[in-house]
Amino acid sequence: MHQVNFTRLFLVFFVGVFFYSHSKSWAQIEERARPAEWKNLVPGGKFIDLFQPIAPIGQLTSETWGTATVKPRYVDNGIEEQEWSYWGGNILEGEDGQFHLFVCRWREDSPKGHHEWPNSIVVHAVSDNSMGPFKVLDEVGKGHNPEAYKTADGKYVIYVIDGFYKSNTLNGPWEYGKFEFDQRDRPIIEGLSNLTFARREDGSYLMVCRGGGVWFSKDGLDTFNQVSNERVYPPVDGRFEDPVIWKDNVQYHLIVNDWLGRIAFYQRSKDGVHWKTDPGEAYMPGITVYEDGTKEDWFKYERIKILQDELGRAVQANFAVIDTLKNEDKPNDSHSSKNIGIPLKVGLQLDLLNKKQITASTKKVKVMVKAEPGFDPQKDLDLSTLRYGAPEEVNFGRGSKVLSSKAKGDDLKITFEGDGNGFKKDNFAGKMLGKDRNGGMIYGYSRLPWVDYNEVTLSARKPEILKEKGVVRVNVENFGQVNSKKAIVSVEIFEDGATAFVSNKKIKGIKPFEGVTVDFPFDKSFPIGTKLSFKVSIQSSKNISEIFDGSFSESNL
Repeated sequence: MHQVNFTRLFLVFFVGVFFYSHSKSWAQIEERARPAEWKNLVPGGKFIDLFQPIAPIGQLTSETWGTATVKPRYVDNGIEEQEWSYWGGNILEGEDGQFHLFVCRWREDSPKGHHEWPNSIVVHAVSDNSMGPFKVLDEVGKGHNPEAYKTADGKYVIYVIDGFYKSNTLNGPWEYGKFEFDQRDRPIIEGLSNLTFARREDGSYLMVCRGGGVWFSKDGLDTFNQVSNERVYPPVDGRFEDPVIWKDNVQYHLIVNDWLGRIAFYQRSKDGVHWKTDPGEAYMPGITVYEDGTKEDWFKYERIKILQDELGRAVQANFAVIDTLKNEDKPNDSHSSKNIGIPLKVGLQLDLLNKKQITASTKKVKVMVKAEPGFDPQKDLDLSTLRYGAPEEVNFGRGSKVLSSKAKGDDLKITFEGDGNGFKKDNFAGKMLGKDRNGGMIYGYSRLPWVDYNEVTLSARKPEILKEKGVVRVNVENFGQVNSKKAIVSVEIFEDGATAFVSNKKIKGIKPFEGVTVDFPFDKSFPIGTKLSFKVSIQSSKNISEIFDGSFSESNL
């Protein structure tokens, strides 16, 4: 289901390199070799470049737990306490102006040490500063790896492994429940844990599970329906966990961590179904640096979560961090874990003014850069450094150069030359990259006016062979945010690999989260063997929106 954005070099470099030859604890300290082309990325070309130095928080101290690599440190960053080990969690900004952190914890002196985590408790902590210090207000309930979100009708939901809590307010009371999942005849990839969620424009929800499967719910609490046939992660042999997704005013974003190699990958999507993987690390150990030069070299960074602003832009990342191997974190020792925050460089607001699709023959590309509090595009940008175009070009220092600029109110209209823009049919966002007048990196994404960001998402279930009715029946559903138009559904049945039945039919439009049943009659020549497989294709708006194939079990025949 994903669109691969790796170069041939990337694939050759990675495939076959990943292996699992040691115990998990030792494998966690293996380091992955990087593709040579990553050395050509410019500042801002990879997600890890967005992590910013942290303003000192409270007092710098060595009177705390941890190895020498994380001392002295600012213990007021995030949340930590001597008697508790903290893990996971994300922040929601409340209408009260406070920041609400939902994080799990267990007692540091638990007999199992770090491996007490299955008995962790989710707590609600607050702070006036998104960076902390956070103070616990109350307990929510038992659970691990929490992720909190707000539904379109104002309910608050805290996902935990195997369930969720919901409330009408951030302060509870919290009611426990369990999600319903419809895998829709598809295999669940690596189980349903470490779920992550993003709200769509219409209030429906996109969810990605740990294994990289894509699911949709019409309101974030109703049944989650699987639409992916395979994982959407990068096509490498990684040991993936800790996915986090978010949506801003331009696109969807996804970061997933390969714990075996301690490397995380960054992906983008226009619809949450088809993903591109950008080059470069998303994060890795060594990113905790303070403005005064203090560094905290945490052994592992896990459970990344994103704090978003009113436009959905990522402004801060929060991590669960630990100072040593998890197996080495024993009760009543000098090791533990906590939650920390790291500010992110926030992307600029950009509007692409070209209405016609940009190609290699386009002469000029016009972009409006919007002013914001603390940012004046007319004074703050170093125009000579700016490049705009397809991210695949801009990330490597290429792209279109500035021809001229003109003030438009408080905003700045920049005209780039068309040459070098690099846009292709599979691009759904433009990127601008460069420096400000002080030499600091700036970046921003824009939507492309010719791209449909609200395409339908038509998806079929496995065909049913109804012998008594003489039909092959296919159920087709729409998990997009708009009504579908007419489409063509094709079904093909294979016996021992050879085509035994093929047919197609037109279907009418389908409303979001609704479906239609399509019957394809067959005659007496239809195979009744036990080695049958199938392929269902759905063509909508001149594009194949889905191909679903698989095999029948004997119970299906």
